[in-house]
Amino acid sequence: MPDPSTTNRLLSLDVIRGVAVMGILVANLAAFGLPEAAYFAPLAWGGTAPADLFAWFITFVFIEGKMRGLFSFLFGASILIVTDAAERHGDNAAATHYRRMATLFVIGCAHLYLVWLGDILAHYALVGAIAFLFAWLSVRWLIAAALLLLAYATISSALGAVILFDSAAQDSPYAIAIWNSFAIGFGVPPRADMLGQIAAMRGSWIDAIAWRWHHAADPLTVLPVLAPETLSAMLLGMAGYRSGFLCGAWHRARYRRWALFCLGVALPAYAMLGMVTLRHGFAMQWVYLNAMVLAEPLRTLGFIGYAALLMLALRPGGPLTLRLAAVGRTAFSNYLGTSLLMVAIFNGLSLFGALSRAQLYLLVPPAWGLMLLWSKPWCDRFHHGPFEWLWRSAARGRWQPLRRVSA
Repeated sequence: MPDPSTTNRLLSLDVIRGVAVMGILVANLAAFGLPEAAYFAPLAWGGTAPADLFAWFITFVFIEGKMRGLFSFLFGASILIVTDAAERHGDNAAATHYRRMATLFVIGCAHLYLVWLGDILAHYALVGAIAFLFAWLSVRWLIAAALLLLAYATISSALGAVILFDSAAQDSPYAIAIWNSFAIGFGVPPRADMLGQIAAMRGSWIDAIAWRWHHAADPLTVLPVLAPETLSAMLLGMAGYRSGFLCGAWHRARYRRWALFCLGVALPAYAMLGMVTLRHGFAMQWVYLNAMVLAEPLRTLGFIGYAALLMLALRPGGPLTLRLAAVGRTAFSNYLGTSLLMVAIFNGLSLFGALSRAQLYLLVPPAWGLMLLWSKPWCDRFHHGPFEWLWRSAARGRWQPLRRVSA
């Protein structure tokens, strides 16, 4: 489904990417405004009032993991789009790809240590470097490899759950050490540790950098843990592009069947996992089991279902479609711009850890409005978003054309 307003762009990919980057903001708000552990565990920080728990539940069921998966799905498709274009122009596809990934890794590390703890770009660069090795596979083998990776990721997470449940009694120094290591991300860490993060994030920019330098997860260290799921989604994105799923080549009835099946399974199952987590009072072993193990395959169904639903909802030429497509065309800029905006709010205004979980989501409407407001006028005048242009120029080693030339 080409975008008639641009050259060689797929409207469907831009719209889905726009929705994904807007959804990622919702997913990341708790990480922007609350201590690290609060992302999965409301008991750690952010309040447990009914409104806070409702906000957690809605985000868990409809957003958590699925927007990130959708973005990974599209990243895989974009690898093929870029490398195919390189080959058409007589360039070396591998060299083009790895220059892009190397540049993205540098940008991601700068984002991670200088701006925000939750960067995903450096991880995408590393996994994207691996994903290119699968680019020659057929649709069938891409799907098979993706499912094997997803099974491996699920089994690995399940082994972590076994270890966590075994250490719940905390009856030995080893069990206590295991329990405390999981508490950093899924439980309630020592209050002094969370207060230390809050103080650093409310302090100077240098204080925040120093805290991230000592506490941020090294992209290379976490690669073996996170890569299987991310690579699975990227390979499915390659298959989605090659099969025509992401290009609007399927019949509407087929998209409808996929949306109904995937979301009809994933969302009720997610709701059940959320209710079980609530019933167990956010006990850490249940938080981990439900969010990291049982939800693993459901996330894949969720983002595929959302993609199929968005393909059905596309209205080429419609004002909202065009706005969403513009957000997608500038998704890299919107992602990094969102980080800068949220850091300015939570760190610059010393609001980090000051708002409840429910209050955080009051920022969603104005942030979404800003994305929809600036992206289309920018795309009408320029070929690329500002950060897309910098990435493209750095990867190619020369400044790229930015402003559109009027006919």
